[in-house]
Amino acid sequence: MSECTHDCSTCGSDCSSRTEPQSFIEKPNQMSNIGKVIGVVSGKGGVGKTMVSSLLSVSMQRLGKNVGVMDADITGPSVPKAFGIHEKAEACEFGIIPAKSKMGLDIMSINLLLENESDPVVWRGPVIAGVVKQFWTDVIWKDIDYLFVDMPPGTGDVPLTVFQSLPVDGIVIVTSPQELVSMIVEKAVKMAQLMNIPILGIIENMSYYECPDCGKRHSIYGESHIDEIAAQYNIPVLAKLPVDTQLAKMCDQGTIELFEGDWLNEAVEKIADMK
Repeated sequence: MSECTHDCSTCGSDCSSRTEPQSFIEKPNQMSNIGKVIGVVSGKGGVGKTMVSSLLSVSMQRLGKNVGVMDADITGPSVPKAFGIHEKAEACEFGIIPAKSKMGLDIMSINLLLENESDPVVWRGPVIAGVVKQFWTDVIWKDIDYLFVDMPPGTGDVPLTVFQSLPVDGIVIVTSPQELVSMIVEKAVKMAQLMNIPILGIIENMSYYECPDCGKRHSIYGESHIDEIAAQYNIPVLAKLPVDTQLAKMCDQGTIELFEGDWLNEAVEKIADMK
């Protein structure tokens, strides 16, 4: 038997190195205690992924769970703003301590480390991916039942890093009704399937506008095609969120924890019932 060159592409031997897939999962901080990791993803920007991440995390906390939110959208961080957090994250000898929201959620974002929260993050992909890893390995997520990871849009470096480096238990795909988005959703679904990440379901944002006077619903962004896509891939539609000016106002004012509404009840139950 010839000496191993560690280049499986030119080798025909059926050895353990070939048959056992290598895991890239990183170990969390030694002081972290994390239950389920839920990724919130979208195929494109501007569909309200951060708002959905915030609403889901608040809803889970209302069930009495300890919840954390990791803002993995390094170049477009907006989670701290939704929760009204402007102070900086602190560090100790064991790692980085996430900020606390007014209601007690643990929040970690690059904005909590920048000197000025409006400073742009002009970094290349590998550096950004490395920061996301550090949010897992260096941040002390203490006694967290559910950690929601608000990921950047698309199927690039950071989503790939999250899927490979974090033990993601499932993802929620956020979309909007436009027909163009159908193709983008399919890309997100196929990436998750390629990475063997369970898809919990799809949440459609900006699905309709309900007239405050007559109660009639209007599809101002076009008729939804999400049910067809979901049926094609055998994925449940967990929620259809309305265009709600009050929700948008709460995100802008940092008071998302005060939201009222039952749109996400099915999604929350799905996450709570995870094994």
